[in-house]
Amino acid sequence: MTSRTVTLLDVARVAGVSKSTVSDALQGSGRVAEATRERVRAVAEELGYRPNSAARRLRRSSTGAIGLHLPQTATRLDYYMNLAFGAVARAQEEGLDVVLLAPAGVAGGASGRVASRVDGLLVIDPEVGDSAVPGLLDAGVPVVTGERYLGPAAAPSGAVICDNAASLTALLDHVTERGARHPALLAPAGTSAWATALRATAASWGQEHGVAVALRTVPFAATPQEAEETTLALLRTDPAVDAVICAPDGAAPGVLRAAATAGRTVSVRTAGGATSGRTIGGATSGRTAGSTTPGRTGEAGTHPRTPLLVASCVDGTATRSAEPPVTAVDLRPAAYGRACAELLCDILAGRTAPDTVRRHAWALETRASTTPPC
Repeated sequence: MTSRTVTLLDVARVAGVSKSTVSDALQGSGRVAEATRERVRAVAEELGYRPNSAARRLRRSSTGAIGLHLPQTATRLDYYMNLAFGAVARAQEEGLDVVLLAPAGVAGGASGRVASRVDGLLVIDPEVGDSAVPGLLDAGVPVVTGERYLGPAAAPSGAVICDNAASLTALLDHVTERGARHPALLAPAGTSAWATALRATAASWGQEHGVAVALRTVPFAATPQEAEETTLALLRTDPAVDAVICAPDGAAPGVLRAAATAGRTVSVRTAGGATSGRTIGGATSGRTAGSTTPGRTGEAGTHPRTPLLVASCVDGTATRSAEPPVTAVDLRPAAYGRACAELLCDILAGRTAPDTVRRHAWALETRASTTPPC
């Protein structure tokens, strides 16, 4: 290697530490053990690393702003807007502005220009297929990711993660406790940690419980219409399905419309343990435990009108205002955005060591689509 080609990442790989540790060791900052600091300096000297003076000046000055990079589909989803508001609120408490980074503005090796405008970066739900992410992670400023990045790139300075496997497990356990025997998941496409965890959890949960979870892939930001079309096809080809868990934010009302079109009631349990039904957009029908409702003929043939449980992996306005309201996982997006910004602020201020990973709590909100209202 020549001094012109050696980067912080090269030094980090040889020294066996993170890029942020190399940066702290060479600048004499951060909580780095003296032995590690000496090893990093020795490796840097051996490789011929020379810091970029312009980048060094940028790191030592403050722009008074942090950057926020969201998935390209974010503008369609309430979840990311609420997350952004939470991040902005926390950053303002620290006296920092938030710059929303347009995808086109950070692609194609523009990370240097990004770094010159901000003190640090928030990269939310980074996807392996997002060409901007590697450059952002190697932009020369502290980076905090919301969820882990699964692709090959420089490690972020910190991360805030949710236990997405646990949240889907809670939904599958919930619908099973409510009587479902053939659940299905409308899983998001893509390579984010969230999408990957949901697909893997559906398979592992099914193996553990001896139940095949019917899996259908929909776009990461599927619209209600896309969810409706996928659910209709699912119910026609697999009429035994008695619970549908919809992953994408805001798409669950499409599942409810599909249930109405297929003649399936969205079921709730009465206080006495019987099952009652609420038809979406039409007449009401139901059945008590052990009874059978006459069949309905459709593209898949004649089958019992089994009540359908409906749930969502993401809570929001669409699930709360649906008829009936939909059971969902509240990921607390505003609090999540706040937590991501807080970790970045703590790293920038030296209150927290780099490489910190914090966990964000979620909550299961049970509603009439799977259980009776209180």
